[in-house]
Amino acid sequence: MTLSEAAVAVLSEPDPWKKCTLSRELAAAWFASEGAQDIGRAEPPEFPARPEAPELLNPRDVPRRRAGSRAGRVALLHAIAHIELNAVDLHWDIVARFSDVKMPRGFYDDWVKAADEESKHFMLLSDRLEAYDSFYGAMPAHAGMWQAASDTATDFMGRLAVVPMVLEARGLDVTPGMIAMFDKAGDAETVAAMQVIYGEEVGHVAYGSKWFHFLCGRHEMDPKETFHALVRKYFHSTLRPPFNEEKRAEAGLPPDFYWPLVE
Repeated sequence: MTLSEAAVAVLSEPDPWKKCTLSRELAAAWFASEGAQDIGRAEPPEFPARPEAPELLNPRDVPRRRAGSRAGRVALLHAIAHIELNAVDLHWDIVARFSDVKMPRGFYDDWVKAADEESKHFMLLSDRLEAYDSFYGAMPAHAGMWQAASDTATDFMGRLAVVPMVLEARGLDVTPGMIAMFDKAGDAETVAAMQVIYGEEVGHVAYGSKWFHFLCGRHEMDPKETFHALVRKYFHSTLRPPFNEEKRAEAGLPPDFYWPLVE
């Protein structure tokens, strides 16, 4: 199996737990191959396979729950699990969808590692949902998570700009507050899981920044101007402070990349 075929296999698995298990197994096989596995070519599906539940709703129709309540914490865990599951597919999708572009092995190493970590994150959050007598699929979820992938299906640099450098960077801004909320509730296990997720998401944003700059260098394009143009083209919202400037800088995102996009 080539790496692109492996990516399509993950994208084609509808069961979330099986998807993440397969993702981790294929990531382990990739790293065990030490360069022997071909990238290959395989056509990824337009949309990844999904289970019957959760019901996917327009973002404005997803029920809101009081943040400090038990129900609110369960809803938040469910929402984050949904994001992490989509991230698994997003990272495998970039491997297969743009396999016609010649990239160093390090590019594939980074995104396979990111997909493996997102799979682990989903499993951690699923365990925490079970601790709250719930499960992934127990409530509706956001239907717009795949929009960025659809919009950038033919634009490699656009994908890197919008998914890791905007959407995942937003996670760096909001996760500390979520950790504080679970800490206040005395939920040490969820705090520990969220801290793992927080630390590893910095790396995913950094991968986006690294390979975006790599492609800008290849095409002799100004990274900052190109980033601004692509975000304005593909991101159907505005960037909103406050920003976690320390973690964004650690991930290779200086303030002059994102502050000019605040409107």
